[in-house]
Amino acid sequence: MMLTLDWTRPSGPLEWVSCVAPVVTRAVVGAGHWAAGRRQRALAAWVSAAGFGLVAWGRGTEAPTRAEVEPIRRQQRDRLLKLNPKAEAAGTRALTARQQWWWGVAAWTVTGIGMVTGVRSGLRHPPQRPTVPAIALEAPGVVFTVLRAARAVQQRKPRIAAGSALAVAGWVARLREASAEPLR
Repeated sequence: MMLTLDWTRPSGPLEWVSCVAPVVTRAVVGAGHWAAGRRQRALAAWVSAAGFGLVAWGRGTEAPTRAEVEPIRRQQRDRLLKLNPKAEAAGTRALTARQQWWWGVAAWTVTGIGMVTGVRSGLRHPPQRPTVPAIALEAPGVVFTVLRAARAVQQRKPRIAAGSALAVAGWVARLREASAEPLR
């Protein structure tokens, strides 16, 4: 779990897409809200975009490289194999260059679809009051972001910590703004 919170430094353009996608999505949503006269929602979206931008910048400068993380992953894998010797029989194998390329294409596709649906859902009109299912869908991402902020503070990674805090602040601002609007 901690390796998920720590991330690794993006090494190529395919890995940078997933870092920058939330920034672009939130910025476009903010522009749409601003044009529609919903200033508070626009500012909340832009705060989130700034937060995700700081996180992306922090991932590029503060996150460990794959070479630094690999010994830790190997140590964890060995520890798991000691706990479950049957898992060793299944084994793991490295991906071929073609498989890596297809995984990259899949990542770009999923990220693109996520950006389009994120913009579409972010620009919903009329604004709706937050419902239990809507909050339940957002909650895991917010909890992960809060945990990532705490982990970044612990490891002295100021950009990732500040960006994560801004992303949570944007979510709280959207929630407060949506709950203050009258139902239409």
